[in-house]
Amino acid sequence: MGKPLMIQESDDRRIESLKKKIGVKTKVEVVRRALELLEERAERVARISQWKKAARLAAKSSYEVLSDFKPHSRLKRND
Repeated sequence: MGKPLMIQESDDRRIESLKKKIGVKTKVEVVRRALELLEERAERVARISQWKKAARLAAKSSYEVLSDFKPHSRLKRND
């Protein structure tokens, strides 16, 4: 059922150090927490990408609408 995972000595030391720092009982818990953080970061990057795309698509029409609501210049005479 489980999948074997080959961990190098340096990684094992890092996991053990993290295990003590965050106060978990097993190495698997350390790996699970790391995966959760990676997933959150990946989701954040995806959301930012979507926001940038939406802003890029809306920029032109937003500028056009904004120009319709600009007040007249107070320095020029509007006769």
